[in-house]
Amino acid sequence: MAAVRRHMDRRDDDSDNHPSKLTRFDFITCVFAATGGLMFGYDIGISGGVTSMPDFLKKFFPAIYRRSMLDSSSNRYCKFNSHTLTLFTSSLYLAALASSLIASAATRRLGRKMSMLIGGLVFLAGVVFNAIAMQVWMLIVGRLLLGLGVGFAIQSVPIYLSEMAPYKHRGALNNLFQLSITLGILIASMVNYFTAKIHGGWGWRVSLGGAAVPAVLLSAVAWILPNTPNSMIEKSELPQAREMLRRIRGVSDDRIEAEFGSLVAASEAAKEVSNPWINLLQRKYRPQLVMAVLIPAFQQLTGINLVMFYAPLLFQSLGFGSRASLFSAVVSGLVNAAATLVAVYGTDRWGRRKLFLEGGIQMLLFQISLAVLIAIKYGATWTESQFPHRFYSIVIVICLCGYVSGFAWSWGPLGWLLPSEIFPLEIRSTAQSLAVSVNMLFTFIIAEVFLSMLCGLKYGIFIFFGAFVAIMTVFVYAFVPETKNIPIENMTAVWKKHWYWKRFMPEQDNVSDFYSFVNTLQLPLDARYFPKATQSEGKRGKIQNQR
Repeated sequence: MAAVRRHMDRRDDDSDNHPSKLTRFDFITCVFAATGGLMFGYDIGISGGVTSMPDFLKKFFPAIYRRSMLDSSSNRYCKFNSHTLTLFTSSLYLAALASSLIASAATRRLGRKMSMLIGGLVFLAGVVFNAIAMQVWMLIVGRLLLGLGVGFAIQSVPIYLSEMAPYKHRGALNNLFQLSITLGILIASMVNYFTAKIHGGWGWRVSLGGAAVPAVLLSAVAWILPNTPNSMIEKSELPQAREMLRRIRGVSDDRIEAEFGSLVAASEAAKEVSNPWINLLQRKYRPQLVMAVLIPAFQQLTGINLVMFYAPLLFQSLGFGSRASLFSAVVSGLVNAAATLVAVYGTDRWGRRKLFLEGGIQMLLFQISLAVLIAIKYGATWTESQFPHRFYSIVIVICLCGYVSGFAWSWGPLGWLLPSEIFPLEIRSTAQSLAVSVNMLFTFIIAEVFLSMLCGLKYGIFIFFGAFVAIMTVFVYAFVPETKNIPIENMTAVWKKHWYWKRFMPEQDNVSDFYSFVNTLQLPLDARYFPKATQSEGKRGKIQNQR
């Protein structure tokens, strides 16, 4: 037993014993799972588009319609300022915050794929409400149902990807989730552009109803996808988990022993945790707790929702017409999707920190440029009569796209990747739930106050979010370690080596403590899961007998 404990103490340095081959089966599985991001992305893109359509505004928000379409004397910064309109957008994220807390228990007890299935079906119910809405309350109810579905999806999909991916490809495969989000935004922007041309005042129904496609896709995918080995082990399906691990790694049984042993040990340790929420507050989990709160909060404080939620409204406020604003949203969506491919390619090659730092600096520079350009040209009293010059509008769009690309290959994908890969199994579902809840909380707050902030701060809103970008870039430089090419079950080593976080790490982690517990109870340990350790134990026994 002592040898087994020594084996587990060394597991933070045994990355080479974990197969890193990416099999075709594993790749296809992760690609299909990542499509869960389409659902979230489509909703982000579609909500801003329909709220810029005159027919939609005329039916549900007539006061805004009159101010934006008929009143030429109003300030451009304030033309869409409405608490009811922001409630339509932000209600989804409030519901997603609540559902992500429920999804934690579902993901842990029912498995990752079941949480994905629940998310898809609940989201589909919300789509029906929105597509047939006749009153504002039906829109809000639909948005709440959409939020419940989103909460389940974004809580379970990143965990699924991180657990299925081999450690040397985890960044790229996990970033497929963000790529799907960006593709969903792009598709939604294109749908809005074409449905706005539909005569008869029902084009917005097509846009909202189109969300059924990614919802059905996620439900179907979740139904046919296999569970992760971690999830199978949590449900005591050890033979199935071992076979699944062998299949996704594409190696012989003896090559997966070390990784399988780590998964079993971590699962058994997790079973000893009666209340993971209280456990998350322990000192040894302080680094993960800080990251679970600050990373998702910082992701939203980049101000990306300036473009993603309200892209058409923002472009209209910057002087573009209704149709031109929708087209500009398509352009920014294309840039967003293309730049995310950079993250898919480079995360496991260049590392997380380099992308975080470069993206932060790039976003800050373009945010400052936007504030200066708008301030010099239009100041704080920008009225309808001050229509922007075509060249100046193009420069503004270029700066916005530069800002979006900086986010798309840094805080966009990495804001989801980093939290999903740093948590040990015993707190993984709970900590991921916390990360999603924080993300949705800040998303809700920003969606709720953005239009009012735009009206109050004018061009200064870019400086406001730019200040947060500067703060988070310094935070990454000082406190975020590199997690590239580290097996997910061995992540403790990262914190032990960090100049600041190492002070919170105990000499032995929770899995070693589990083996102490097993040893105390004199329980038998299945030697198949730890062949190296039991071989060492046997060799030492032979030597002692010879003596």
